[in-house]
Amino acid sequence: MIKIIGAGLAGSEAAWYLANQGLKVRLYEMRPNKMTPAHQTGNFAELVCSNSLRSNDIHNAVGLLKEEMRMLGSLIMQAATYAEVPAGSSLAVDRELFSSYIENKIKNHPNIEVIYDEVQTLNPDDLTIIAAGPLASDLLSQSIQSLFHIDHLHFFDAIAPIIDAKSINMDIAYLKSRYDKGEAAYINCPMNEGEYQAFYDAVISSKKVEIKGFEHNVFEGCMPFEEMAERGRDTLLYGPMKPVGLAQEGKPRPYAVVQLRQDDASKSMYNMVGFQTHLTWDEQKKVIRMIPGLEKAEILRYGVMHRNTYLESPKLLNSSYQSKQFPNLFFAGQISGVEGYVESAASGLNAAIQLSQFMKHQELKPLPQETMMGAMATYISTENKSFVPMNANWGLMPALPFKHKKKSRKEFYAERALEALKNYMEELH
Repeated sequence: MIKIIGAGLAGSEAAWYLANQGLKVRLYEMRPNKMTPAHQTGNFAELVCSNSLRSNDIHNAVGLLKEEMRMLGSLIMQAATYAEVPAGSSLAVDRELFSSYIENKIKNHPNIEVIYDEVQTLNPDDLTIIAAGPLASDLLSQSIQSLFHIDHLHFFDAIAPIIDAKSINMDIAYLKSRYDKGEAAYINCPMNEGEYQAFYDAVISSKKVEIKGFEHNVFEGCMPFEEMAERGRDTLLYGPMKPVGLAQEGKPRPYAVVQLRQDDASKSMYNMVGFQTHLTWDEQKKVIRMIPGLEKAEILRYGVMHRNTYLESPKLLNSSYQSKQFPNLFFAGQISGVEGYVESAASGLNAAIQLSQFMKHQELKPLPQETMMGAMATYISTENKSFVPMNANWGLMPALPFKHKKKSRKEFYAERALEALKNYMEELH
C-alpha cells in the first residue's frame, strides 16, 4: 500500500498514475476537516491563486511541459481540457469544473482509498509521496524539519483579487488578447498617464497587512504588485500593467493597462492578472476602484498573502524526487521546490513513475534531462547555493549539441524533448 499525503495537483496526479499501474493507494487529505489560510474549499486540486495554467504553445516551456504530461496520461491535463475557458493562447479553466472532474475520477478509482485526515508525522519505513503542497500543516512541517534536521521550510506568496463581471464597466473596458493572439479573451482596463500616476501614488501610500516572520522569503514570481511598485514609478508598466500589444483599433496605445482573465465557465468572475497583493481589504477596494472600468467593482475574493512550504531539495532529494536519506519517501509539488500549477502536477507524475519503478523493480528510472519534466527534476536535485522554487523555463534545458539559429532554438528543444520522452516511454513499458 502506497501512502500519498495531499490531494492537490501533485498528489492527485500521483495517485491516478499509481492506481492505473495496478498499485493500491491511500490518499490523505486534511481539508475540509482542517483548512489552510488560502484554500476556500475542501475540493481536490483546488486552484488557490490564478485559474490559468499558462501558455498552451509547445514552443513555450510550460506548453512543452503540458504536452509531455499528456503523453504520460496526465489526469490534470484531462481535467484542464474538460474545464477549459477562453484565455487567448493560454490554458485557463473553470476552477469548480476542474476540481470536480479530478475528484470524481480519484474517488471512483477502485485502487484509491481516500482518507480525510491530517497526517502529522512521517514514517520513513512507509512508501510515501509527500505532496502536502505549499500549505503543509504545522505538525507535518515540524515532522519534516525534525526528520531532516532543517531549520525552516517557509516562504510567502500572494493571491490576486477576483472581480464580479457584472460590475465591470464595458463602456470603458474592452476585450482583447495581447497582440491579438487567440480569441479576444481578456478584459482590458486602459489608463492614460494622469490616471496611472494617481493610481501609482495611491498604491505606494496604501496600508499592507502585517506578515510576521520570513518576510524576506517572498517568491519573485508571485511578488505583490505593491512591492513591484516600490521598485520604481515605471516598474508596473513593464510588468502587470504593460500596455504593449493591447491598443484598441483606431485608438492610440494606452499608457497602462490592467488585464482581467475569465475565472469560470459562466464568465461571471474575472481575475486581476498579476495583481497579487497583501494590501488591507479597504485599501484594495480603494485602489481597484481607481482603475478605469472598475469604478464600481464588486470584489468577490480579496487578495491575500499566505505562507508556502518547500524543501532545500538539492541537499535532500535526487532526480527522482526521492529522499537521499530515506529511500521510501518521495516528495512532489511545491514542497519539492518546483513552482506553478503545471510544474507541481508534473512533479507528482514524475515522482509516481519513479516510485512505481522502485516498488516493482527496485530501481529508479529518471526522466531524460532533455525533457522539461527531466530538466525540472535535475534542477531540484542539483547543488545550488541560492536554491529557490523554479517555474519551467528553457534555461533548465541542456544545450543543443549542434549549431542553430537562435529563433529556431525553442522548436529544436521541443522536438528533442518529445522524441526523448517517446523513447523513454518505450523503455518503461
